[in-house]
Amino acid sequence: MANNTKQTSKSVASKAAQTLNNPNASAIQKSLAGSALAQSSTNKQTGKAMEAKASAALENPRSADLTKSLAGTVVSQANKKR
Repeated sequence: MANNTKQTSKSVASKAAQTLNNPNASAIQKSLAGSALAQSSTNKQTGKAMEAKASAALENPRSADLTKSLAGTVVSQANKKR
């Protein structure tokens, strides 16, 4: 298994924290934000299910910019072999 050592940047982690505290954020945004925060300052990788959810968000033309930003971060931290 090829480890991906990328970590969530401080700016994205801040955006993710704000998203989790925002009562108007969608469920997908909160899910992606939680995953991004979990990978901040750690070598954890995105799981297969979360990677699929993030990929779907990136491919959806109706996804908000915030959703796509968080999804991009989550996908970039996935296992390199998938």
